[in-house]
Amino acid sequence: MARSTPNEVADYLLCKAREHGDNLSPLKLQKLMFYADAWHMVMKGGEQLVADHFEAWVHGPVLRSIYFRFNHYRWKPILDDIECPSLGDETSSFLDEVYEVFGGFSGFELEQLTHQERPWQEARGALAPDAVCTTPISKDTTLQFYRAMSAG
Repeated sequence: MARSTPNEVADYLLCKAREHGDNLSPLKLQKLMFYADAWHMVMKGGEQLVADHFEAWVHGPVLRSIYFRFNHYRWKPILDDIECPSLGDETSSFLDEVYEVFGGFSGFELEQLTHQERPWQEARGALAPDAVCTTPISKDTTLQFYRAMSAG
């Protein structure tokens, strides 16, 4: 299965949320994308959903390209007119599952979850909670952490 681009994943999740009467904030979208990539690696033998690395920002994992695409919404729902991408049945089904598991959480709740987990914590190291950080979150650490959680 070919990797998806960050924009394809973002667009799919935005469309999925709208089908459920939900509008995603940039914060919530970023966390859904992080969890989608993490669990994709666990479920698909290490295969990344997106090649880009998430960075350990103050409010949790962030894909820089998606941040700059939607940052003008700040904390408000993303209301762009989005065309749903065709990702193939396997990827679409997988993202549907991610949304079913994580979509009921608020962006703030997802942020708090990521702050309690090793991938984000390790990338930030000993930085102050409000310190700027662009350190990439290790895909290896992410895979190991969530693989252990799934075995748990």
